Amino acid sequence: MDAVPCVRVSQCHAQQVRRCLQSKGALDLSLSLLKESDETVLLPILQSCLPQLDPLSLRTTVDSSGTCEIVWSQLKKKRGWTRSNKLEKILGEVLEAHGERWTEELREDLPRSFQRHGDLLLLGDNCFSLPLWKKMDQQIWSMVAKGLGAKRLAKISRISRDGFRSPVVMMLLGEHSWVKHVDNRISYEFDVTRCMFSAGNITEKLRVAGFDCRGETVVDLYAGIGYFTLPYLVHTGASRVHACEWNPNAVKALQRNLETNGVSDRCTVHQGDNRQLQLCDIADRVNLGLIPSSEDGWLVACRLLKRTTGGILHIHQNVTSALPNTISDATQRTSGKKADREAWQVWADDTANHIASLLKDITGARWITNNRHIEHVKSYAPHVHHVVLDLECRPS
Repeated sequence: MDAVPCVRVSQCHAQQVRRCLQSKGALDLSLSLLKESDETVLLPILQSCLPQLDPLSLRTTVDSSGTCEIVWSQLKKKRGWTRSNKLEKILGEVLEAHGERWTEELREDLPRSFQRHGDLLLLGDNCFSLPLWKKMDQQIWSMVAKGLGAKRLAKISRISRDGFRSPVVMMLLGEHSWVKHVDNRISYEFDVTRCMFSAGNITEKLRVAGFDCRGETVVDLYAGIGYFTLPYLVHTGASRVHACEWNPNAVKALQRNLETNGVSDRCTVHQGDNRQLQLCDIADRVNLGLIPSSEDGWLVACRLLKRTTGGILHIHQNVTSALPNTISDATQRTSGKKADREAWQVWADDTANHIASLLKDITGARWITNNRHIEHVKSYAPHVHHVVLDLECRPS
């Protein structure tokens, strides 16, 4: 089972937060909550609701000493869980009107999950695949939208191998494909048929928004539609942000988002391969938000750091750790967390040494690199974690 978004909350506040999530329609009722050994509880969230969920407002429901954060984990389906039969009822009536009979095979071909982007739902490729649906006219999509509470529908078939990881999406219902998300008072707009939205990065976007970058020049080497560029501009007080992006569709959305949020005057957009970037010796801070690895951008980032004062690199990476299969489940869970953190530290230490070597090669002088923090963003699979290293780099 894939990892799903969850709110990790102190056990004493679990019921309070659960009721809050349920009132917002964000609690995934098909999954069981999980009690952790550290006296916290994982409450499953519907992934379609994650972009609209504000962790800051959830934190107001717990006291200052309580845990409340968004994480990704694997949870079990509840026994006997069945999906709402509203969509099934509507489609059954449509099929009956066309002389067709409702079957279990058709029921299994309904969407089990989807991404919600405002009034547009993006369906996965594992639904509405039977030949019967293709025989139906456009009316079927209007009924699906009605059953799922949407006005527009689209379906994603795969991720393109065009170098940009562009989605291959077909609009099923609706005249346009631009959508809007608002996270932490920042508006993100993009064309759902051209760009992906990284809902799982919400915790890191909130963390970035809390940085104090007053007077700083920041370079975002993998800007996309502005996932991190916009928090730096809207919330941190950065005086100038250079946003690098090579996907022309993402650049179009980025420029639109800069205008919408009223920060375009403090941002310079560099379209193209950031390895060809001509800038150097300008940055107090460089964001390297590319996974599974941002290593291709490390040399560029080192060139960008100010020679006299240095700065901070925020380096993203998917780090994998391994466990032997000969230990018990309970021991494996405890040992697994320890092994994961040890793997993060080993990667961080190796990265710090590598960066110090690159900086010495570039400048001819010795630099000191200091691992200030390792932030866990989310889990992709057992022992595969998206982490961010905050690496301070100073000339000695």
